[in-house]
Amino acid sequence: MCGLYGSVGFAPDRARIDIVAHRGPDGSGFEVLDAPAGPVALGHRRLAIIDLSNAGQQPMADPSGRYRLLFNGEIYNYVELRAELAERGEVFLTQTDAEVLLRAWIVWGEACLPRLRGMFAFIIYDRAAARLVAVRDRFGIKPLYVAQTAQGLAFASEIKQLLGLPGVTARMNVARVHDFLESGMSDHTAETMYADVRQLRGGEIAVVDCGRGSPDLVVRRWHAIAARDIAIDEEAAAERFRDLLEDSVRLHLRADVAIGSCLSGGLDSSSIVALMARALPASHRVQAVSAVYDAPEVDESAYVGFAAEAAGAVRNDVRPRAEDVFDLARTITWHQDEPFGSTSIFAQWCVFSEARRVGIKVMLDGQGADEQLAGYHWCFPHRIADLVRAGAFSELMRTVGARRATHSTGILPQLAAGLLPLLPGSAGRRLRRRRMRKVRHGWLDTDLIRTHGNPGSALAAAVGGVGLPEPDGIHSLCMAMIHASNLPMLLHWEDRNSMAHSVEARVPFLDPPLVEFSLGLRGRHKFAGMETKRVMRRAMADVLPRSIGERSDKLGFATPEERWFRGPLRGLIHEGVESTLSRFPALFRAAGVRAMRDDMLDGRRPVDFSLWRIVNLGHWGEQFAVTI
Repeated sequence: MCGLYGSVGFAPDRARIDIVAHRGPDGSGFEVLDAPAGPVALGHRRLAIIDLSNAGQQPMADPSGRYRLLFNGEIYNYVELRAELAERGEVFLTQTDAEVLLRAWIVWGEACLPRLRGMFAFIIYDRAAARLVAVRDRFGIKPLYVAQTAQGLAFASEIKQLLGLPGVTARMNVARVHDFLESGMSDHTAETMYADVRQLRGGEIAVVDCGRGSPDLVVRRWHAIAARDIAIDEEAAAERFRDLLEDSVRLHLRADVAIGSCLSGGLDSSSIVALMARALPASHRVQAVSAVYDAPEVDESAYVGFAAEAAGAVRNDVRPRAEDVFDLARTITWHQDEPFGSTSIFAQWCVFSEARRVGIKVMLDGQGADEQLAGYHWCFPHRIADLVRAGAFSELMRTVGARRATHSTGILPQLAAGLLPLLPGSAGRRLRRRRMRKVRHGWLDTDLIRTHGNPGSALAAAVGGVGLPEPDGIHSLCMAMIHASNLPMLLHWEDRNSMAHSVEARVPFLDPPLVEFSLGLRGRHKFAGMETKRVMRRAMADVLPRSIGERSDKLGFATPEERWFRGPLRGLIHEGVESTLSRFPALFRAAGVRAMRDDMLDGRRPVDFSLWRIVNLGHWGEQFAVTI
């Protein structure tokens, strides 16, 4: 896990890589090569995880000197690829996965990419062809940004590395900021919240011709987004899921440094910790890091205890405090590069801070399971739509009845929500937008967004950018969440929070064979009545404590946000809203924002994430001097 920077045409500037020293405190490299399009600058900051010697320093050259590699990530099946390449006569000089990646590219070219099981963003420069390629992994686990102006072109691991290059400003992308404020979505298109900076999306490759007077950039997909329909019975599905997850965890444990795991006490993280404990030698106890609270509505410490005891894991608990939220908010925003959606990101920050404190350099966690298995409770309308479409009315009534009994969710509201995905595309979109307008028209000003081009639905922009339809059932919803909406945003937050503490975050649920299998499963493998992630619960039934395997609630990295905002943070939230209104008045209807804030803080309506989004937008504007 590292940081990279590569530019063509711009004046070489080593500060562009050193600004992300937190991503790689174990080594740095910077090299400038000549090309017809101008100087090619290659910079790297290294976080040493595999082969801790200086042999892993980058830019890494092949023995001929023709190629240079900048690599951020891990190739978990590098051992197997190395053996395959060695059989072909390739000779290796290091024990790194980076060298395996470089040799694989030289031998197989772009055809090596589907062979890679890992997370990666890398740049390879071919001096002989004067060609630079930049590649991002299938799901966008590792970041890669790009900026192009008349002066040149540059790639980087974080947006802040690109700001201030000639022609690259901190000017706001109003459409994407609007999406964030209205729906909470970010990282859902190739655009960022900065008008001058874009990103490669997961599964994309950029090719830069440096053999001309100015660099020519072409971006296309290397990973096809598709999922086959897998017909399999429940027992076989559970067995296959277990085998794939166990194999993924085994590969994700490859490292030459201390490894631990996030542990919330939920199904996903508890499964990871349990399988880690089984895969590691008996003398190695899993180091688990958890966020716990005194607030019972979000505290999961009891479940953390059940999971840790069953796995024989060592608990490392951290208690995120309300008084630290605003003290750290600006620092977290600087690392995130863009505003973030809730104080849950602060809680995640605290977990990685504790991991670093206790000496853990690699952390496994459960990111991605909910997206491929439809594990969120708000996925039920799409399940209901599938049941109606299939005429499975007995299962439909069992589902809505169970949710009413357990979560007090009314039957008619459930059925009404389930009908929306069944409506024809345009009608469904109109109804969904009408519901959103009831929320936004009180506090979001639409005049500015019209002048910048109405973006329409944030979800439509997300799925349209990768060639997917808007979700109308569980299969299309899972595809959208993995490739376009939820997951890219969550991975962004986790990457920045972990790397801010020089900790590598690994996500075993996003191993390609496991994701391909899960996305191909039918709805009955993901739901049974009100039970979510059915296949995973069955797969882990003999591994997890029953109290965890049968949990029906869903929290994640939750914080007692409502309690904090109405209590110790009330004054700071009030001031934060005013600061944002002062900085970006054209975005809002001030009276509506203040009314919403006061209603939430005074208890007349529930506190929701929109209040924090408004406050944190101001932090972002302050940290990066953002203009409209």
